[in-house]
Amino acid sequence: MSLRAFHLLFVAVSVILAAFVAAWSVGEYQLEHEVRYAVTCVVAIACSGLLVVYGALFQRKTRNL
Repeated sequence: MSLRAFHLLFVAVSVILAAFVAAWSVGEYQLEHEVRYAVTCVVAIACSGLLVVYGALFQRKTRNL
């Protein structure tokens, strides 16, 4: 496995992990209604979105390597 492929795999796993954190925080917010869980959800969704953009840009930049 090339370093490029490993990097893209790591970014994909990070996106999935951020999605799971967002889902977990939604569940906790529904139980306890604390602001910290809502903030965690928003941050996790933002991180997930930024990681997707980063992965796409990285793939486009390293396509010819």
